[in-house]
Formats: sequence, structure tokens, C-alpha cells
Amino acid sequence: MRNTFRGGVHPADHKDLSRDAALRPFLPTGEMVYPTSMHIGKPAKPVVKKGDAVLVGQRLAEADGFVSAHVYSSCSGTVKAIEKRRLLSGAMGDCIVVDNDGQFTKLEGFGEREDIYGIAPKEILKRVGDAGIVGLGGAGFPTHVKLAPKNPMGIEYLIANGAECEPYLTCNDQLMRTHAADIVEGLEIMLRLFPNAEAVICIEDNKPEALEAMRAAAAGKQRFSVRALKAKYPQGGEKSLIKVIAGIDYPASMLPADVGCVVENVGTIYAIQRAVIYHEPLYQHVLTLTGDAVKTPGNFIVPDGASFSELLEFAGGLKDGVNVKKALCGGPMMGIAMSTLDVPIQKQNNGLTLLIDDQVEAAEAQMTACLHCGRCTTVCPLKLMPQLMADALVDKDYERFENKLYGLECMQCGSCTYVCPAKRPLMQQFKQAKTEILAMKRAAAAGGKK
Repeated sequence: MRNTFRGGVHPADHKDLSRDAALRPFLPTGEMVYPTSMHIGKPAKPVVKKGDAVLVGQRLAEADGFVSAHVYSSCSGTVKAIEKRRLLSGAMGDCIVVDNDGQFTKLEGFGEREDIYGIAPKEILKRVGDAGIVGLGGAGFPTHVKLAPKNPMGIEYLIANGAECEPYLTCNDQLMRTHAADIVEGLEIMLRLFPNAEAVICIEDNKPEALEAMRAAAAGKQRFSVRALKAKYPQGGEKSLIKVIAGIDYPASMLPADVGCVVENVGTIYAIQRAVIYHEPLYQHVLTLTGDAVKTPGNFIVPDGASFSELLEFAGGLKDGVNVKKALCGGPMMGIAMSTLDVPIQKQNNGLTLLIDDQVEAAEAQMTACLHCGRCTTVCPLKLMPQLMADALVDKDYERFENKLYGLECMQCGSCTYVCPAKRPLMQQFKQAKTEILAMKRAAAAGGKK
């Protein structure tokens, strides 16, 4: 029985900073900013206007298409504006701004447990869609779409991703320790959608408390198993998990459902349980605030729309006399560099890492030509050839990058960059190339429709 995949790396995990910090609720006092696009797909359409009073759990914007997601208020107050605000990416985006009254008064109709015996799959999907749930592992793909594959009878594995392999992050570890029964109940709900599937809960072996809690919650359940996986990055990648559990490699042109698998983050599964049983929309989620610059690293239940800067202040701020050289939304391997903390927390954001040193900047100062050592190829979990891919990009040979070297398969995990002794920013180059190639494909497709 496999417990890991080929390749990967073992970066220092730094999880000791927040591993044992219990989940704490964060109730902000400042204004709340809700981007209409906190998901992959089409932005949601506002259904409120300036001056409207809103409550916690009230819909602010509705999905505008199948691949879209509703947006809900996480505070009570008054709609201040519908305007463009600076987002995590640095770009300006359409947002609904709410003056938070600090009362957090909830909308009637959610929070009370309902007996869902006999609930139909169609109703489960409706409640998940109505709740505005998206993938909370970072991707933000609308969950109701993911749970509606063409052939639900062909799904063999429902994989609960509790690996949390990204260094520094520990919020899912704490969620599994404290809400194991709820996560298992969420999986039981999802199994009603896939009658032939087995639920497999995957957790890295550096989380013994989470493993114990999930095993206890799943004990005696039919169609359930808990797998302890080797702590290795990127163990929590969707393709890595499918390789470990199902033994399958599949190309980027295929979806996990095409090979009989559905993978969901444990935070997403918890949100599904809350939506289906309690009629609770997704308006808050778990997030880790950590890094060597932070005075008191911890794990928090954060409301969507609050600012990262206010979360930091709530948690106790920075260490005395310390300056942040690198701010990351997420962790150091796949996180997004931030130029400011005065941006809203979105549904899919699971970490804020503040570091005293910038290792990327240090690496750039040491960068040399490729040494042809082959380490990047050895660690690539998808068996790609990063050295040759980078050479193709130097020559601007996108055809070779895509069709000969399968560059679009890259999952942008950063393992190649991590081990490169020449300090080349391989993953960053591949990410940019993929963005450009996909943009050209979209432009070509749009031109063909005219």
C-alpha cells in the first residue's frame, strides 16, 4: 500500500510555530470588503445596493452562471459602497463594502440542526450551491460543480485532503483535531452522491493528533478509511493524492472525476456539513497566521471580507523591533507575495506568513546558469523535465514547452525551484508561461467565434 508519491521535497515545515495553537474566532471591527470574485469562474452579481442593511449570512452577490459562487456577508451593518478595491493580486476588483456595526447579528434561518434522513442527492447539491462553497485548499473552484460529475456512479474514491503539506500552515490540523466528527459527517453526506465510492481520509504522518481524532470519528463507519501518508511536499496536491490512493496518473486535459476520483479539502468538507445540515452559508473559514516575524502565531476562524492587517493586529502584531521582509498569502512554496496587508481575506485564503528574511531575493542574488545536475527532474512529482522546459522558454519556443515537454501539466508546486543549486526561478517562469499560453488560447478561441 502506497503512502507517498515519486519525487517531492522535504522543506523545513516550521509548523511548530502554530501547531498547538487552538482555533480562535476573530471578530473584526473595521469595514468589510467582499470581492465579487472569490472563486474560479464568473464573478457574482451584487444583489444589494448602497444603504442596504445586511446581517451575517445574508447574500450580497449571486452566482452569475454555473461556474460561479454566491457571496455572503460575515458581519451585520450597512452597505457603504459597491466599488473597485485593491485585492490580494494587486489588481483592482469589484467589491461590496460594508460598514461593520460590530454586533454580528445573524440572519434567521440558519444555525439550527436539521434531520436530513432521506435527503436526495439533488437537494444536497442545491444546498452546497446555495451556500456559496468553494474549494478551501486554495483553488477556490465552486464545490457544487465539482460534486456533479457526468458519471457519479463511476466515482470510486472520495478523497478527503487533510495532508496540509505547505510549510508553516496548521489550521487544517487544528480543524481535524477539534471537528473530526463534523468532517466525517460531511463525508457521509457526500457519499450519498457517489454510491460506489470509498471515503479515504488522507493525513500526513506529522499530524498524530489529527490522525487519532479522525480515526476515532470514522471508527466503525462503512466505506471509510484513514490513511497516514508520508510527510513530504507536495503530498497534498490533487494529483499526488490520486497517485497515492488510486495509483493513477492523468493528464491536465482530464479531471479527477474522469479517473474515478473526487478530492476535497477537509475545510471544504466541514463547510458542506454546515451547509447541508445547518443551512449555513460559507461566510467564515480557518486560517493560520504565522512566520518568524509574528509575535503570537496562531490558527483562527476568520470572517470573509476582513482585512489581513486587522487580523495581524488582533493576534498581537509583530515581534518588537522586527520588520517584515516577505509577506505571503499562504506558505512559502505556493503562497502569493503581498505588497500590502490592507486587502480583504477571501474564501480560499488559508494562511498569512510573515517572514523577517526574503529567501527569494537572496536566491536571485546567487543565481547562475543551469548546472545540468538533473535535481529538478528527480523531484518533479509529475515526472516533467524542468531544465528543458526552462530552456524552451528562453528560446520562446512555446510549442515545444507545451507539446513536447508537457509544460501545461506543471502543478506549480515549486519543488524544482526549491532544489535548484543554480537558484533559478523555475516555477515562477513556468507559471508565467502557462498564463501567457492559456491567454493566447482564449484569444484564439474568441477570435474563432466571431
